[in-house]
Amino acid sequence: MDRFDQYRVFAQVADMGSFIRAAQALDIPRASVSAAIQQMETRLGVRLLHRTTRRVRLTADGEQLLARVRPLLAEAEDIDQLFQ
Repeated sequence: MDRFDQYRVFAQVADMGSFIRAAQALDIPRASVSAAIQQMETRLGVRLLHRTTRRVRLTADGEQLLARVRPLLAEAEDIDQLFQ
């Protein structure tokens, strides 16, 4: 999974507050969602999400990343729309 896909997964987890619901929405295995988030956290050297058995919440670093990722994802969507 490339970085852009990881950002998309991260944003979906943040929006849904759940790895399972994000996996369902993206139609990918839950293990792929977990792996993408873990790879991002390792690459960036920060914790992006607080995880409990019932809830997933953004850390301060996660909030900062999400604020930067949202415009990037929106721009990619706009580019795709130009050619459809």
